[in-house]
Amino acid sequence: MAGTGEALEVWIDQDLCTGDGICAQYAPEVFELDIDGLAYVKGEDDELRQQPGQSVPVPLTLLQDVVDSAKDCPGDCIHVRRAADGVEVYGPDAE
Repeated sequence: MAGTGEALEVWIDQDLCTGDGICAQYAPEVFELDIDGLAYVKGEDDELRQQPGQSVPVPLTLLQDVVDSAKDCPGDCIHVRRAADGVEVYGPDAE
């Protein structure tokens, strides 16, 4: 098995976010609750991506934490997709 994985990106559908904060507990480097009580993804610059559908790359070292947060999210609002073709690999729309 090759050491390089496919580049993945993650985004949150705030319309479905319950504000539970599980994602921020799993991967605080990627997810953060904002003052509105909803979770957002944040980039390496630590800035929240607040536009609907805005994504950030998933750091390989945090992949398992991001996947676990998508699986355990009570709002089913975390989407992880391949950067190359936009196909969702984890989350509510994954095949």
